[in-house]
Amino acid sequence: MSRRTISHETGAIYEFTPELEPIATVESGAQLTVETRDSLDGAVQSESDVLESVPAEVNAATGPIAVEGAEPGDVLRVDIDDIRLTEDRGRVISVDGFGLLDGHEGIEAPRSRITPVESESDGDGDGNGNGNGERAERSDATLSIAGIDADVPVEPLIGTIGVATESESHTTLVPHDHGGNLDTTDLCAGNAVYFPVFQAGAMLAMGDCKAAMADGEMCGTGAEIGTAIDVTVTVLSDPETELERPLIETPEAWKPVASADTLEAACEIATRDAIELLAAEHEVDTTDAYLFASLVGGLEISQVVDPLVTVRNAVPKAYLSAPF
Repeated sequence: MSRRTISHETGAIYEFTPELEPIATVESGAQLTVETRDSLDGAVQSESDVLESVPAEVNAATGPIAVEGAEPGDVLRVDIDDIRLTEDRGRVISVDGFGLLDGHEGIEAPRSRITPVESESDGDGDGNGNGNGERAERSDATLSIAGIDADVPVEPLIGTIGVATESESHTTLVPHDHGGNLDTTDLCAGNAVYFPVFQAGAMLAMGDCKAAMADGEMCGTGAEIGTAIDVTVTVLSDPETELERPLIETPEAWKPVASADTLEAACEIATRDAIELLAAEHEVDTTDAYLFASLVGGLEISQVVDPLVTVRNAVPKAYLSAPF
């Protein structure tokens, strides 16, 4: 099956709502290439380009994409097959009023740093990006920041990905049960993410990609960059497990993802979701699943800088088989 390309130039959103209108409609099982622009919409092209505040529109998400057959109560599976950089540089910034250490002594905002992407296998030394969606990162690709004598491996990920919301609307800066600005390092090639379907067609959109980012996204950004994302979308009708929030599958683990006002609240939600899966798997009550989760689960911080914070609880597949 050939891949269909869907570009941010055709359409992108800055808000997930219940009433999204699709820019494209695809069948379940479709293989897509989704082209995205950097989360700052090209506003930072050099280190002299700084942002005095968080823009009103940020994290453009290419879409929405309707998936035929998706109905409320279903689950949408998105396999992340590949993420390719389409620029030869990213950008990491500080912004006044944003970030974990905003206002702390010694932390200056605004500041911008360009992160050139390079690979020895390029041969010409001018970076990896080619602007046309062809494979742009390789296993030896790295990025750097001027003044720091260390290279950072290029490990692309999707920052914002989600579906139409059930009732409330959320900007693409906000993570919630629909997905959105999850900023989770596991949203990378080789993994799958599952979303609850709240509206007909699901209305998938994605963007805000990073060439590299650490868990937590402490300053408020990763190395923001344009990408071409290969995904396969599949509707799971009448799933055995009811899904209320995103769930990530890696080769090793199942990871319920939760966002809330505080880190403690997000941890509680992700843990409740994990123990519900474990209780169903092992046919035990909630308390025994809770005790078991304390032995085999693992809370991981996704991001602590957005209007809501995001965590996941990793349960190895040795203890939890496929819930769908």
